[in-house]
Amino acid sequence: MWTRQTSIERYADEAGIAVVMPAVGLSWYQDMASGLNYGAFLREELPEIARSFFPLSPHRKDNFIAGLSIGGYGAFLMALSQPEKYAAAASLSGVLDIHERVRKNVDARSENMTRLAFGPASKVRGSDADLFALSEKLQRSEHRPPALYACCGTADFLIGGNREFVAHAKKIGLALEYEEHPGADHEWGYWDRQIQRVIEWLPAKGGR
Repeated sequence: MWTRQTSIERYADEAGIAVVMPAVGLSWYQDMASGLNYGAFLREELPEIARSFFPLSPHRKDNFIAGLSIGGYGAFLMALSQPEKYAAAASLSGVLDIHERVRKNVDARSENMTRLAFGPASKVRGSDADLFALSEKLQRSEHRPPALYACCGTADFLIGGNREFVAHAKKIGLALEYEEHPGADHEWGYWDRQIQRVIEWLPAKGGR
């Protein structure tokens, strides 16, 4: 959908970066409670596969991760759990408060999807799937946090979770650049504009 709904290929070419877009099904970027180990695939297999095909840098300063909606959650999940691998991470309209999202599943399909990925909803808070807990763990560690950027439209149904995570990051002293855009909703026109902003923001010269 990224290549159909945005001009990501042109933006990446102009910026001189490679963009790898894995498909992870309904896994929520997890080693699923009932399913496949997509988390291990993303953490361990995919980078090596991509570097075996193309001359991609293994250095932290040259590697970034970004996504939208569930992918925004996945981007922060990967970056906060592997700060030694990513210099920056960006979330566009991301599901940043996963505990609240799982707790408030709106229908049977949503509940089934999150249960397959995470298991019982009661196990999400404080786990390694919880961005709030992961960010606190990172702040207590000796690792240097990646640069973080998040944005969300004020008409987006995920705006509350974004604001909660931003407040949490501020409370624990985690640097996070955040932007809200009045009236913007959960849609591709917004993400096409914002991915350009993200690419401009990335420390692609190794400056951070």
